Amino acid sequence: AGMELAEPRLLDALACLECFLGVLSFVGIRLVGSPYGRYSPQWPGRRLPARAAWALQELPSLVWPLCECVRASSERLGSWPNRILLAMFIIHYVHRTLIFPYLIRGGKPTLLYSWALAFAFCAYNGYLQSRYLSQYAVYVDNWVTQPRFLIGFVLWLLGMLINIHSDHILRNLRKPGETGYQIPRGGLFEYVTGANYFGETVEWCGFALAGWSLQGGAFALFTFCVLLARAHQHHQWYHEKFEDYPKFRKIIIPFLL
Repeated sequence: AGMELAEPRLLDALACLECFLGVLSFVGIRLVGSPYGRYSPQWPGRRLPARAAWALQELPSLVWPLCECVRASSERLGSWPNRILLAMFIIHYVHRTLIFPYLIRGGKPTLLYSWALAFAFCAYNGYLQSRYLSQYAVYVDNWVTQPRFLIGFVLWLLGMLINIHSDHILRNLRKPGETGYQIPRGGLFEYVTGANYFGETVEWCGFALAGWSLQGGAFALFTFCVLLARAHQHHQWYHEKFEDYPKFRKIIIPFLL
């Protein structure tokens, strides 16, 4: 009984902390940059192979919800809204853990401490979202037919497709044998520097809208803060690297930001 009363308060506290960590991450990345990808050679430290690092860092966010699905005590998973929301979370991380890493072409090695931070976040957020949806989120029977859920689900799906398509464009920037960096063209890259980040932000904002919870909202805010800072770093880099970089492109939100 004590655990039943304590864990919901813990999940609320962890969600509030995630909001704070998102803002803190935004400030940190804006001040010192992000030590990954094209920027990682500037940072000292041990490194891991890109594919293995990516798969392992995302793994906790796949394992947590799968474990909750098979637990006998996952009482809320008899409800369709809980099932669908947890499935949305799982589908994203099936792609990020089992598919995306093996599509990487010549990714730069990942700094060990950068990997450790990503792994810790995926464990943290995987626990937060999985436990909340499997144990404590209570929805009315017709939640999945309400506009808030339906609009959120469509945004989640659209965001995921934009993210996947944008990653495909980035992987295919170089023709076989080519080296060096190219300006991304096509898709939403015609409007923003961080088209892949825009897609992922829309995806988790849709998830948050569909679930309408502090936990889902915290994840969406954290995602937006981190990806906005990364997109801003990319935006500056492209403008410094290419004189002909399109001036009208925004950072992460078409026509706005």
